[in-house]
Amino acid sequence: MLRLVGVTKRFGSFTANDSIDLELVPGEIHCLLGENGAGKSTLMNVLYGLLQAEEGEIRIGDKKMDFQSPKDAMAAGIGMVHQHFMLVPVFTVAENMILGREQGPLGTIDMASARKRVVELSARYGMNVNPDDLIEDLPVGVQQRVEILKALANDAEYLVFDEPTAVLTPQEIDELMGVMRALRDEGKAIVFITHKLGEVRAVADRITVIRRGKVVGEATPGQSQAELAELMVGRAVELTVAKEPPQLKDVRLEVNNLKVATASGAVAVDDVSFEVRGGEVLGIAGVQGNGQTELAEALLGTMTPISGKILLDGKEITKLTPHKTLESGLGFVPEDRQVDGLVVSFSIAENLVLNHVKEFSKPWALDEKRIDENADRLIEEFDIRTQGRDEAASSLSGGNQQKVVMARELSRPLSLLVASQPTRGVDVGAIEFLHSQVIAERDKGTAVVIISTELDEIAGLADRVAVMYRGKIIDIVPPDTPRDQMGLLMAGIVPSEEESA
Repeated sequence: MLRLVGVTKRFGSFTANDSIDLELVPGEIHCLLGENGAGKSTLMNVLYGLLQAEEGEIRIGDKKMDFQSPKDAMAAGIGMVHQHFMLVPVFTVAENMILGREQGPLGTIDMASARKRVVELSARYGMNVNPDDLIEDLPVGVQQRVEILKALANDAEYLVFDEPTAVLTPQEIDELMGVMRALRDEGKAIVFITHKLGEVRAVADRITVIRRGKVVGEATPGQSQAELAELMVGRAVELTVAKEPPQLKDVRLEVNNLKVATASGAVAVDDVSFEVRGGEVLGIAGVQGNGQTELAEALLGTMTPISGKILLDGKEITKLTPHKTLESGLGFVPEDRQVDGLVVSFSIAENLVLNHVKEFSKPWALDEKRIDENADRLIEEFDIRTQGRDEAASSLSGGNQQKVVMARELSRPLSLLVASQPTRGVDVGAIEFLHSQVIAERDKGTAVVIISTELDEIAGLADRVAVMYRGKIIDIVPPDTPRDQMGLLMAGIVPSEEESA
């Protein structure tokens, strides 16, 4: 058994972990449930040797451990699957597996053994990973399997999964749950960090709830999602989106016969047409990788279509630069907030004015006072959990980073809001808030396009749902369409076609 006893971790005057006790038992999936910023990942980074605690200790059996680095933790049998993958994109699976332990016989690198190890572990846990594939060519679900294999290759007995489902499709999530159960049944101790209540109830054997750096209690998988949400957030949480029927305005966005190709020439968006009126939310549903990302980038202007037209308020924006498109009244929440939504080394205040700096400029310089006032207002309005406006965006939790992006985009008048995976990696309390902001923007008369792989999110926010499959919109349906029918559409099966088969 591994125990954390009285672990306290501070960053300056901020206490991220406050005297936390935790037990990891072999043959058990122990879920750490808490909001973003609650201190879950910090605690696991202490366990993994990435951070050192000011107080408390880590014990394996009767032995007190001293982890000064991940190497120390790995040597003690601890492995970690990070939310943001720690892989080298231009290396193969096998090459990534041996990073940090390259030494083979006579000082050589034993790639044959590395390949063999990948094949053995893949077969053992049903992961189907090719050791010679380049990481950059693999979908995110397979990249995550490589992260798991890396930990297992180090003979880890204690495995930490940090928000592992944040970037996975529903099918990949089911596969991951199966892998976690197999590891548990083999006697591994699993720590599952998440804020997704359905997943907690599906896979956890034990649940510890952390709120604002403290353990506030334990829960059981049999408790309802509403009960778990209240424990996690500290208040009752509305799990459904509250909204009135849409008050439809004129058409604001028109997309006509749009075709978009990737850099390799593959058609990602294939003859897509739709329109969105002011005052409504169009949800774009589909399994990741069916053209949704490219559609979003074409709307913004970061990808230029091969053919077709995009009109915003009757004016063509098809070939405008992203800057000009944003000036035309488009707000954009990107799929990857860290890469495309923020400059993570910049302060929160700077990130909150990134794409409309002109409004905060004097003739000769930036108006620092107005930038600071804007930041203070938005931090309060969007409940961004931070030590202050000058804190770097990189130090924020995922949910708070997303609030920064959303606050920036909604702080100016919009004709169209495009939000891609708006609550990916965000906890239930922040999801409730972000969803309310989307509906408030809709009710102002803005046209809204929500792209999400989360069917519950699509059903809750959308007034109409367009389902994408292999680059095409194969149907547009009401949001209350049964999930099994929606699932068929996401697999490319139109009901009438199925019935005629």
